[in-house]
Amino acid sequence: MPWFRIAPHRPSMAPMTAPPLPAEAAALPVAEALPALLAALDRGNAVLVAPPGAGKTSVVPLALLAAPWRAPDARIVVLEPRRVAARTAARRMAALRGEPVGATVGLRTRLDAAVSGETRIEVVTEGLLVRRLHADPGLSGVACVVFDEVHERSLDGDLALALTRDLQAVRPELRLVAMSATLDGAAFARLLDAPVIESAGRMFPVAVRWAARDDDARDLPERAAAAARRALAETSGDILVFLPGMAEIRRAESALADASAVVRPLHGELPAEAQDLALRPDADGRRKIILATAIAETSLTVEGVTAVVDSGFRRAPRFDPGSGLTRLATVRISRAAAEQRAGRAGRLGPGVVFRLWTEAAHRGLAAADRPEILEADLAPLALDLVAWGADPAALAFLDPPPAGALAAGRELLRTLGALDATGAITPRGRAMARLGAHPRLAAMMVAARERGEAEAVLAAELAAALEERDPLRGADAPADIRLRLGRLGGAAARAAAQYRRRLGLAARGGDPDHAGVLLAAAFPDRIAMARGEPGAFLLANGRGARLPPADPLARVPFLAVAALDLSGADARIRLAAPLTRAEVETLAAARIVTAEDVAWDDQAGAVRARRRRVLDALVLDEAPIADPDAALVARGLCAGVRARGLGVLPWTPTARNLQARVALMAALEPGWPDLSDGALAATLEDWLAPHLAGVRNLGELARLDLAALLRGMLGPRVAMLDTLLPTHLALPHGRAAIDYTRDPPTASARAQALFGLAATPRLAGGRVSLQIELLSPAGRPIAVTGDLAAFWRGGWAEVRKAMRGRYPRHAWPEDPSTTAAAATARRP
Repeated sequence: MPWFRIAPHRPSMAPMTAPPLPAEAAALPVAEALPALLAALDRGNAVLVAPPGAGKTSVVPLALLAAPWRAPDARIVVLEPRRVAARTAARRMAALRGEPVGATVGLRTRLDAAVSGETRIEVVTEGLLVRRLHADPGLSGVACVVFDEVHERSLDGDLALALTRDLQAVRPELRLVAMSATLDGAAFARLLDAPVIESAGRMFPVAVRWAARDDDARDLPERAAAAARRALAETSGDILVFLPGMAEIRRAESALADASAVVRPLHGELPAEAQDLALRPDADGRRKIILATAIAETSLTVEGVTAVVDSGFRRAPRFDPGSGLTRLATVRISRAAAEQRAGRAGRLGPGVVFRLWTEAAHRGLAAADRPEILEADLAPLALDLVAWGADPAALAFLDPPPAGALAAGRELLRTLGALDATGAITPRGRAMARLGAHPRLAAMMVAARERGEAEAVLAAELAAALEERDPLRGADAPADIRLRLGRLGGAAARAAAQYRRRLGLAARGGDPDHAGVLLAAAFPDRIAMARGEPGAFLLANGRGARLPPADPLARVPFLAVAALDLSGADARIRLAAPLTRAEVETLAAARIVTAEDVAWDDQAGAVRARRRRVLDALVLDEAPIADPDAALVARGLCAGVRARGLGVLPWTPTARNLQARVALMAALEPGWPDLSDGALAATLEDWLAPHLAGVRNLGELARLDLAALLRGMLGPRVAMLDTLLPTHLALPHGRAAIDYTRDPPTASARAQALFGLAATPRLAGGRVSLQIELLSPAGRPIAVTGDLAAFWRGGWAEVRKAMRGRYPRHAWPEDPSTTAAAATARRP
């Protein structure tokens, strides 16, 4: 793709004249890139790279108003990744035009809207564009979509970009603009089939102060506060401090209580008024220390900052497809994010950044943050894709959604009733997609609407309580979500009101005691049943979960669990509501099955047969079965044998010898069955189970003829085995048993029985050597040889000499190899 670089104070690269802009906007650095940007948009899409402070967020949409391809009443939609950024951008553009928000420049977030018939630039948060596409797949009346700060790679941003790119197949006149301060321009250029226009902007140098050591995140608030005090002493402007989350902000705020500057927090949960106090210069002219999350990295203009303190950490969601849970993890930022943060100090003049990590650690940071699509719960994405009717493989994603997380998302949608058995969207699924909530919460509200208006109002309040900040947050806060319903305020109250509007409801709620029933519709896999001690529960998905024993819900029999924290073997229950057994039986009737369960009881050494009613992993009730199915009993016994080991079977020397004979034949010829312990243990149900009729415990296994069972597994090969590897060796004076468990196979006999045998026989047609063990008249070993002829000539003399004195009544000829010498076994 072509790449245009527009540096400050250089002549315009294109003859096109930029549309008139307010004087303040025209003076911003990005204005010099507008001719090239507008020329690119005359042909199609465009990618704009401009550093923080260049003015791209506020200037570019205003410049597009006079573009010739925009019809007079068509809108420019500007996507911002966060509510704070959207509100600030709309205010800034409206101020540049000398108008209030809601006139030419409008604002629409999940909880607020200020638009009118005059609005031509609409600043929205990313998720709202996806909802708009579902309601109006053609984006009627929209001439251009501007994606601001696309480098953040939010899930909603990636999806909105993919869907609008797909829309261009039927609406080629729709323009797309991707903007960022730090961006892989080439990748976005390929995605949009667009040129890259770059504006260098006007950045002042920023000096870097490195930490002397690289500690972990536990003492970040205190170290950040110390660095902020240092910045106060060494610089003259305001200080912007980046911390991972609200907990660290509160600790740092406490540590700076006596600082010689006013301390202002800045995060997405604050009311708009409190955010404005952090973003604007202090009304009394005091210096400020702004304690911010990653929200202040991009988009927002924090006025007056000349120093940045960077903790080097951020909060990021991490989804576990196995548990279906998302947790917020504290992770290291990337080098790109570190540069973004440092740039905040170079807007007004030379600045300084205090990094709370070493220069060596900096070299080990990732180049860029991982896109959210690779880490997030993809159930919302899966619902949006199926509602759009697109195969994700056919959409323009910079990073395709991971197959495992996407499959887990689709499975959840099937459980919630959003997809049918074929994977197609259902009417319930379409209703869920229109609500713009997480599929779990949308399923709860849709199901509640079917139960009545009062229940639906309660569901809207529950959804808002789960989406917004917990008013009773804290390690010791009770888990009962009903306690939150009367305390919904601020963003949560506005979210509940919005859901009521989308559901077409009046503002009267249902009985809070029905909260458990409603939550079970959202979290069917998290219906929990008490087990053991107070506070211990088992979820329907098989995972363990816990409450503190003192929690009021710790002793209820059933819960509907809405929020969990992953920690150790069991998850911590944060939010839940009680359920009665009758409610569980009614809610999950279609999932409750009755089955005969015959299982091995290792402690008793026997099979226990029970009839169970189960809801997924939960055993609701059970009772013993007097006359269980014989096949199930046999299967349970096999499980017991496998658990205890094959040694519990009634092995005899004959059975072990047969096993060894077959193993020897298998080594000589292919095709012989594997009768090793490992193979037998793996196939117990095939060869042992059919012979276990009437057997209920290990003691009763003693009546089995194991050798006969093994011989039965050989079929017609038994005759060949007996011929090639016989159990006994024929001798001049009787026969000798052959022990195949020894290597080589060994035939043992009293010496007198061997008289007349001149040489050692061989087995299997001469392919297997045989060892001879000579025994005394008392049956004790006196010699072992693999070459009987050589033994008669040599070693026999010593044996004969010793044996004649001990057993004088037995024959001890000088040459046992002759049949004459072996004519009698005892002397006359």
